[in-house]
Amino acid sequence: MKAIRFHEFGGVDVLRYEDAPLPQLKPNKVRVQLKAAALNHLDLWVRSGSRERNISLPHIPGSDGAGIIAEVGSAVTNVVVGERVVISSGISCGSCKMCLDGKDNLCSTYHVLGTKEDGTYAEYVNVSPNNIVPVPQGMGFQEAAAASLVFLTAWHMLVTLAKIRPGETVLVHGAGSGVGSAAIQLVKLFGGQVITTAGSDEKLAKAKALGADELINYQQKDFADEVKRITQKQGVDVVFDHIGGEVFEKSIFIIRKGGRLVTCGATGDYLGKLDLRYLYSRHLTLYGSFMGTKSELMEVLKFFSPTSPRQLHAVIDAVYPLSEAKEAQKRMEERKNFGKVVLEV
Repeated sequence: MKAIRFHEFGGVDVLRYEDAPLPQLKPNKVRVQLKAAALNHLDLWVRSGSRERNISLPHIPGSDGAGIIAEVGSAVTNVVVGERVVISSGISCGSCKMCLDGKDNLCSTYHVLGTKEDGTYAEYVNVSPNNIVPVPQGMGFQEAAAASLVFLTAWHMLVTLAKIRPGETVLVHGAGSGVGSAAIQLVKLFGGQVITTAGSDEKLAKAKALGADELINYQQKDFADEVKRITQKQGVDVVFDHIGGEVFEKSIFIIRKGGRLVTCGATGDYLGKLDLRYLYSRHLTLYGSFMGTKSELMEVLKFFSPTSPRQLHAVIDAVYPLSEAKEAQKRMEERKNFGKVVLEV
């Protein structure tokens, strides 16, 4: 099969489009013929070696994917060849207390596809039948691949943890990211008001089209000062962060009393100082969030059905053929994208 692999850690130039052996299908696995894969910042960290070095090389990156069931293992009875599926990329043991409680993202072995085993930058990938979900009717493979990880992440952050309520004001950092564009839509879906940030007026215009109410160009203005102005110094109910560092630090001071901050990553800097006096005196709550559960993915995908009165959609920035994964990753690394970058397999 054709795949994108790297034989050493490094920059985008280590990615090779080449022939790779078709992985052996185990009795308890299914083989998915991929039609689309979508990029995440995690792919860049895996490729560079800054996150995962305990993997066998050469390695196929990629967590997001959608396609058709091509083959099922001899022990699999609940999956049909030819079914259109999207991959649920969080991998857990399936048998521990957390998994049995439906909290699979808290499993002690939980990790993301494409970090420890080969991922979705390929024509085929083998996964557990527990890691596939039917593609909603009317949803294409590219949108399915682009939606799964970021909408799952945003749903878990905003709905499950922060428990967003109608009328609340949410600061969504990084509107141009896949998870940022998903968060804007979810806040509006639940009747909230969105203040969002981006590094260009072009990206902010696209955020406005998604439903954002107030826009801040962080290259031109201090986002914290702008939030204070917009909210008349009251602050926001929820901060949606995935950048970290100074952005995290400054965000703490613009949350109103009893408010929440939820973070799922640190694409900027993973270190951030925290004044504990401000945290406890204002009754703030901080949530750390990593991915979400398979049941949450199935729940959020309901809103992608054409029959849903409140439909969500994945924002696709650009589509590249699999052979041009190097250029696709470069676009994301340079932060030129608004929404998801997709590989067509």
